[in-house]
Amino acid sequence: MKTSPTFTLLEASNWQDYELLDSGDGQKLERFGKYIFSRPESQAMWSRALPASEWNNVHAVFQPSGEESGGHWDFKKKVDEKWVMNYGDLKFWAMTTPGRHLGVFPEVASHWDFMADSVRKAGRQPNILNLFGYTGLASLAAAAAGASVTHVDASKKSVSWARENQELSGLKEKPIRWVVEDAIKYVQREEKRGVKYDGIILDPPKFGRGPKGEIWEVYKSLPNLLDMCRACLSNNPLFVIVTVYAVRASAIHVAQAVDEMMKKYKGETDSGELVTREKSANRLLSQAVYARWSNK
Repeated sequence: MKTSPTFTLLEASNWQDYELLDSGDGQKLERFGKYIFSRPESQAMWSRALPASEWNNVHAVFQPSGEESGGHWDFKKKVDEKWVMNYGDLKFWAMTTPGRHLGVFPEVASHWDFMADSVRKAGRQPNILNLFGYTGLASLAAAAAGASVTHVDASKKSVSWARENQELSGLKEKPIRWVVEDAIKYVQREEKRGVKYDGIILDPPKFGRGPKGEIWEVYKSLPNLLDMCRACLSNNPLFVIVTVYAVRASAIHVAQAVDEMMKKYKGETDSGELVTREKSANRLLSQAVYARWSNK
């Protein structure tokens, strides 16, 4: 009888340069390096634990517009155009962006640690594919551990940012191939070429457009992409990691899709939520759902 995927609340507990200071009333208060920001968080449906004086002592507040993820930063204090943050031996640039993000999703760091550990234990140089790679931190973690990495993102700006992070981290000589391309089109071509990967990372948006106007809708597009990715897996893959943000999908549904993708391989699927623990009241804030298959 097939066992069900395990369910885990996965915390990224090794941060020094990031903290979730408090949350509540639809907002979260965070420290990114030396700066403190307030951003909307619809799931923070409780009261704030810290006094108003702490919430007012911020460098900037993100003010959302009517558009999804749109809005602007209301700066209360001077903030550098960009600043360096660290995670372990990785260094990367952080900055405020019009889409409320700052160049890093801190909760995903637990996946970076898992990947690095898997790569080191492999005893070889595995070939890793990072789709929707954003500013490249997962790619850098895998490459630093000894992998050869192909990083794919439809945004030229994000890939340029990722390359800057590579240089900042002192990983310029590591084998990372940077590709500006639509994820589905890229995987289709890799399948035709017969290219195989030992690990695949997928961090897809809810909705997006490729460099040539290709439309991505996670519910419609992700199952097809998982099918294509399966054809690009080696005979002895290390892992497949899928993280999904800002959707109503359950981790169970994502895990079952990954289970179906990996049914011919011997391994286990772990699934659950990526969570961040508050410093103020020790509450957990759910950030995303994930499913992670490994050959353990």
